[in-house]
Amino acid sequence: MQRNYWNLTFGIVWTIIFSGMSFYWAMGGLVGVRSLGGSIYEMSLNPSPSFLVIIWLTGFIKLLGLILLLTLLIEWKQPITIKTLYYVVKIVGTLLFLYGLLNFVTITLSTLNILNFDLDLYATFWRLIFWEPFWMIGGVFYFFSIKKIEQR
Repeated sequence: MQRNYWNLTFGIVWTIIFSGMSFYWAMGGLVGVRSLGGSIYEMSLNPSPSFLVIIWLTGFIKLLGLILLLTLLIEWKQPITIKTLYYVVKIVGTLLFLYGLLNFVTITLSTLNILNFDLDLYATFWRLIFWEPFWMIGGVFYFFSIKKIEQR
């Protein structure tokens, strides 16, 4: 398996930052949460125990991506393991990118009054300038962390 160590490293750092934000918010931190907007922001101001559990779980789920990327550093001998990792990483990268892209498109459509979202101007700005591109960049890091599978 040929790895792109730059993208792999950036993907690992991206994932740590991404999950770290959830853990920070789960511990009661509020910096940046207003930029998410909508009901998530409202719930974070006075979080219920179940909301906090969801935020903690979100952080741990995000860490699964770290485990996935770290498995790419292992020299696997079984071709099925190599192929499986290759396709899983490509699919995860594609899904991360598409999630950000589709959110970017729908939020843009809401700014044009084509769709109606419950996002204030502040949240809309940060979603378009930071959050959705952040998802897309993470997807690019994952997708390009593996160049190709070497044939044996």
